[in-house]
Amino acid sequence: MDVELINQELASASAEQIVVWSAGQFGKNLVMSSSFGAESAVLLHMANQALPGIRVIMVDTGYLFPQTWEFMEQLRQRMDLNVWIYRTKNDPVVWLGQNQEHDPTQRRDIERCCAINKNEPFERAMKQLAPAGWLRGIRRQQAQTRQDRQVVEWAARYQCLAISPLLGWTGKQVHEYMQKYQLPYHPLREKGYLSIGCNPLSCTRPIAPGEDPRAGRWSGAGKVECGINLTNSLDSARL
Repeated sequence: MDVELINQELASASAEQIVVWSAGQFGKNLVMSSSFGAESAVLLHMANQALPGIRVIMVDTGYLFPQTWEFMEQLRQRMDLNVWIYRTKNDPVVWLGQNQEHDPTQRRDIERCCAINKNEPFERAMKQLAPAGWLRGIRRQQAQTRQDRQVVEWAARYQCLAISPLLGWTGKQVHEYMQKYQLPYHPLREKGYLSIGCNPLSCTRPIAPGEDPRAGRWSGAGKVECGINLTNSLDSARL
């Protein structure tokens, strides 16, 4: 496929139209990923409307918030989602001890934890499911690393097309969509968690008024991505 031409054709398409295009193009060979984070209901709703029963990949790192599991189950029942959970190969408690992570509320080596407990399960999922297309919920507004992304990209790392229907959306657009369809936010959002990953404070913390919505992710570590949305080889994750 000519990715440049596809992006030109979809340049004026709405997020919903991009999802419908993806469903029509790939059918059962389309998957989506979801962290079941603060705003995840938006793309889950769009995708499941366009392709009921689409395979939704969720990674269980072993360190998710209990509220994330509750939220996932709430959305699964409400939308009749087809969730495929891929888990870390490690016992979460044993892994901490083996890697000198003696305080479960912190991570000394954040990159290693992400690589082994999040990236590896996701790479395994993509290898086993072998999709032709992958819907993901990234937005340019979320991080500097996402400013130059395109709606459709070739993901060499996963050997498929990565499609980001919400890429150009603002937080206001997300909120309006959720209001329109009466979709729920993650329950931790009301406690100041506007971007939600794993539960160590070094990985996810609530933000203060006026802070950037993603300031609570890997706070002070200079890290802005867990890694799964990096579509080329991720050498730093080979730990």
